[in-house]
Amino acid sequence: METPDTPENATEPVAPAAGEHTGIAAQDWATASADPQYRAAVVDLLGALAYGELAAFERLAEDAKLAPTLDDKAALAKMAAAEFQHFQRLRDRLEAIDAPPTAAMEPFAAGVDEFHRLTAPSDWLEGLVKAYVGDSIASDFYREVAARLDSDTRALVLAVLDDTGHASFAVEKVRAAIEAEPRVGGRLALWARRLMGEALSQAQRVVADRDALSTMLVGGVADGFDLAEVGKMFSRITEAHTKRMAALGLAA
Repeated sequence: METPDTPENATEPVAPAAGEHTGIAAQDWATASADPQYRAAVVDLLGALAYGELAAFERLAEDAKLAPTLDDKAALAKMAAAEFQHFQRLRDRLEAIDAPPTAAMEPFAAGVDEFHRLTAPSDWLEGLVKAYVGDSIASDFYREVAARLDSDTRALVLAVLDDTGHASFAVEKVRAAIEAEPRVGGRLALWARRLMGEALSQAQRVVADRDALSTMLVGGVADGFDLAEVGKMFSRITEAHTKRMAALGLAA
């Protein structure tokens, strides 16, 4: 029997190797930030990430209340603490570049909150699938952006996107639940497809609503962002999602 893809070997968008970086991506922050449009894009990006990490902390803390065992509750609490540490790193970085963290996060708060409102899980398993699918799609999106960042900012973004352990935890628990009750798989597959649509919509809004960020994302196109390039990016994210669905034991 073929071994399913796991979080460790699932396809993910990958940033170029160090020697392949060109343009701003080959510069450090001190050099790249001399461009005011680039600086505005980075503030947007760090603000979006910071609020996303803060929301992830809150959500994981809430999900811990649904945990069926004390061990599961403790595991989620540990992951929530890791998300808050990521938030703190981003907040500290914003302060270090003289960008008030609250002002940087505010443009993204309503969109992130609306996503979580529309995708509130009804039980423990839906919460696990949401964290695995939704967070992974967001991480893939930000990794795509990271490939266009200066070396200092890129290192920070990739560090805060590190998995807190939720991926393997979710896969283990969801696959065990499906094995114990196969009918659960159909419900969770429908839920994951809904999450996919909502998560992609949120990422697209971030690109479309913030001019500096969208311009940077497509490599500095000055007359509006290149829809073909953005389409390719979202195709890569969709392919990675399909791999993760297989890791969960669900049909994409």
